[in-house]
Amino acid sequence: MIEIRLPDELARLAQSEGLLSDDAIQKLLEDAIRRRSGRMLLDVARGIHAADIPPMSDDDIVAEVKAVRADRRTRGVGANLAANDQPGDDAGRS
Repeated sequence: MIEIRLPDELARLAQSEGLLSDDAIQKLLEDAIRRRSGRMLLDVARGIHAADIPPMSDDDIVAEVKAVRADRRTRGVGANLAANDQPGDDAGRS
């Protein structure tokens, strides 16, 4: 069980709006986490744009994925990931 403390007025308003139920709090937290993740993604995108890093082509991405997989196979890191690679699966999985 988690206990939170809120100012009385905020607690009354939240209660009257039905925002203190388990489902409502879960939705509020999920929404907040999603918004925070979106802001972080936009911050990264702005940083890339500000650094003037050129976009990678599909061929460049495939080459990078192949290089990482080859390195993992060589070092034995993520063996189960490399073992699941399928011939012709050059672009990886989503």
